[in-house]
Amino acid sequence: MVFAAGQAEEEKTMQQYGIGLQTYKEQTVATMTQGELLILLYDEVIKRLKKGKILIEHEDFTTAESELSRAREIITHLESCLDRQYDISRELRRLYRFFDYQIVRVTAGRKTELITELIPLIEDLRDAFKQADVLSKQKGGNSTGT
Repeated sequence: MVFAAGQAEEEKTMQQYGIGLQTYKEQTVATMTQGELLILLYDEVIKRLKKGKILIEHEDFTTAESELSRAREIITHLESCLDRQYDISRELRRLYRFFDYQIVRVTAGRKTELITELIPLIEDLRDAFKQADVLSKQKGGNSTGT
Protein backbone atom coordinates (compact mmCIF):
# COMPACT_ATOMS: atom_id res chain seq x y z
CA MET A 1 0.00 0.00 0.00
CA VAL A 2 2.83 2.41 0.84
CA PHE A 3 4.49 1.52 -2.47
CA ALA A 4 1.31 2.36 -4.42
CA ALA A 5 0.95 5.70 -2.62
CA GLY A 6 4.59 6.56 -3.33
CA GLN A 7 4.18 5.61 -6.96
CA ALA A 8 1.04 7.74 -7.29
CA GLU A 9 2.85 10.72 -5.74
CA GLU A 10 5.77 10.23 -8.12
CA GLU A 11 3.41 10.10 -11.12
CA LYS A 12 1.71 13.31 -9.93
CA THR A 13 5.10 15.02 -9.63
CA MET A 14 6.06 13.87 -13.13
CA GLN A 15 2.79 15.20 -14.55
CA GLN A 16 3.40 18.57 -12.89
CA TYR A 17 6.93 18.58 -14.27
CA GLY A 18 5.59 17.81 -17.73
CA ILE A 19 3.04 20.62 -17.54
CA GLY A 20 5.73 23.03 -16.32
CA LEU A 21 8.08 22.01 -19.11
CA GLN A 22 5.35 22.43 -21.71
CA THR A 23 4.50 25.89 -20.35
CA TYR A 24 8.18 26.85 -20.45
CA LYS A 25 8.47 25.70 -24.08
CA GLU A 26 5.36 27.62 -25.08
CA GLN A 27 6.62 30.79 -23.41
CA THR A 28 10.02 30.41 -25.02
CA VAL A 29 8.51 30.04 -28.48
CA ALA A 30 6.11 32.93 -27.87
CA THR A 31 9.00 35.30 -27.14
CA MET A 32 11.19 34.27 -30.09
CA THR A 33 11.68 36.48 -33.13
CA GLN A 34 10.57 35.21 -36.53
CA GLY A 35 14.21 34.59 -37.37
CA GLU A 36 14.76 32.53 -34.23
CA LEU A 37 11.62 30.50 -34.95
CA LEU A 38 12.77 29.89 -38.50
CA ILE A 39 16.16 28.66 -37.28
CA LEU A 40 14.42 26.43 -34.74
CA LEU A 41 12.34 24.88 -37.53
CA TYR A 42 15.42 24.22 -39.67
CA ASP A 43 17.14 22.66 -36.65
CA GLU A 44 14.10 20.44 -36.11
CA VAL A 45 14.12 19.29 -39.75
CA ILE A 46 17.81 18.45 -39.49
CA LYS A 47 17.25 16.58 -36.23
CA ARG A 48 14.36 14.57 -37.70
CA LEU A 49 16.40 13.68 -40.79
CA LYS A 50 19.33 12.51 -38.68
CA LYS A 51 17.04 10.42 -36.49
CA GLY A 52 15.35 9.01 -39.59
CA LYS A 53 18.71 8.02 -41.04
CA ILE A 54 19.76 6.23 -37.86
CA LEU A 55 16.41 4.47 -37.62
CA ILE A 56 16.62 3.28 -41.24
CA GLU A 57 20.13 1.98 -40.58
CA HIS A 58 18.71 0.04 -37.60
CA GLU A 59 15.80 -1.17 -39.76
CA ASP A 60 13.17 0.55 -37.60
CA PHE A 61 11.29 1.66 -40.68
CA THR A 62 8.01 2.56 -38.98
CA THR A 63 9.63 5.04 -36.59
CA ALA A 64 11.90 6.32 -39.37
CA GLU A 65 8.88 7.06 -41.53
CA SER A 66 7.33 8.96 -38.64
CA GLU A 67 10.46 11.11 -38.24
CA LEU A 68 10.68 11.74 -41.98
CA SER A 69 6.99 12.57 -42.13
CA ARG A 70 7.46 15.19 -39.43
CA ALA A 71 10.40 16.66 -41.38
CA ARG A 72 8.14 16.90 -44.45
CA GLU A 73 5.43 18.61 -42.40
CA ILE A 74 7.89 21.27 -41.29
CA ILE A 75 9.15 21.79 -44.85
CA THR A 76 5.54 22.13 -46.03
CA HIS A 77 4.90 24.66 -43.26
CA LEU A 78 7.97 26.67 -44.26
CA GLU A 79 6.77 26.71 -47.85
CA SER A 80 3.27 27.81 -46.83
CA CYS A 81 4.72 30.77 -44.91
CA LEU A 82 6.58 32.24 -47.85
CA ASP A 83 5.66 35.79 -48.82
CA ARG A 84 5.16 35.38 -52.56
CA GLN A 85 5.73 39.07 -53.31
CA TYR A 86 9.52 38.58 -53.08
CA ASP A 87 11.65 36.96 -55.77
CA ILE A 88 13.60 34.99 -53.16
CA SER A 89 10.35 33.27 -52.19
CA ARG A 90 10.17 31.58 -55.58
CA GLU A 91 13.68 30.21 -55.11
CA LEU A 92 12.94 29.08 -51.56
CA ARG A 93 9.76 27.42 -52.76
CA ARG A 94 11.77 25.45 -55.30
CA LEU A 95 14.25 24.43 -52.61
CA TYR A 96 11.50 23.38 -50.21
CA ARG A 97 9.84 21.31 -52.92
CA PHE A 98 13.19 19.69 -53.70
CA PHE A 99 13.71 18.90 -49.99
CA ASP A 100 10.23 17.41 -49.81
CA TYR A 101 10.79 15.33 -52.94
CA GLN A 102 14.07 13.99 -51.59
CA ILE A 103 12.48 13.05 -48.27
CA VAL A 104 9.75 11.18 -50.17
CA ARG A 105 12.48 9.34 -52.08
CA VAL A 106 14.21 8.44 -48.80
CA THR A 107 10.96 7.12 -47.36
CA ALA A 108 10.13 5.09 -50.45
CA GLY A 109 13.59 3.66 -51.07
CA ARG A 110 15.10 3.79 -47.59
CA LYS A 111 18.16 5.43 -49.11
CA THR A 112 20.14 7.02 -46.31
CA GLU A 113 22.66 8.49 -48.74
CA LEU A 114 19.95 10.93 -49.84
CA ILE A 115 19.69 12.16 -46.25
CA THR A 116 23.48 12.51 -46.14
CA GLU A 117 23.28 14.75 -49.22
CA LEU A 118 20.25 16.69 -48.02
CA ILE A 119 21.38 17.67 -44.53
CA PRO A 120 24.25 19.98 -45.61
CA LEU A 121 21.91 21.83 -47.98
CA ILE A 122 19.44 22.47 -45.18
CA GLU A 123 22.24 23.40 -42.78
CA ASP A 124 23.58 25.94 -45.29
CA LEU A 125 20.13 27.49 -45.66
CA ARG A 126 19.68 27.56 -41.88
CA ASP A 127 23.08 29.20 -41.44
CA ALA A 128 22.22 31.87 -44.03
CA PHE A 129 19.03 32.69 -42.13
CA LYS A 130 20.95 32.65 -38.86
CA GLN A 131 23.37 35.22 -40.27
CA ALA A 132 20.47 37.31 -41.60
CA ASP A 133 18.84 37.20 -38.16
CA VAL A 134 22.03 38.45 -36.51
CA LEU A 135 22.31 41.28 -39.04
CA SER A 136 18.65 42.14 -38.57
CA LYS A 137 19.13 42.39 -34.80
CA GLN A 138 22.21 44.56 -35.26
CA LYS A 139 20.19 46.97 -37.38
CA GLY A 140 17.47 47.11 -34.75
CA GLY A 141 15.01 44.77 -36.47
CA ASN A 142 13.68 41.61 -34.93
CA SER A 143 12.50 39.44 -37.77
CA THR A 144 13.69 37.36 -40.65
CA GLY A 145 11.27 36.15 -43.31
CA THR A 146 10.95 32.55 -44.41
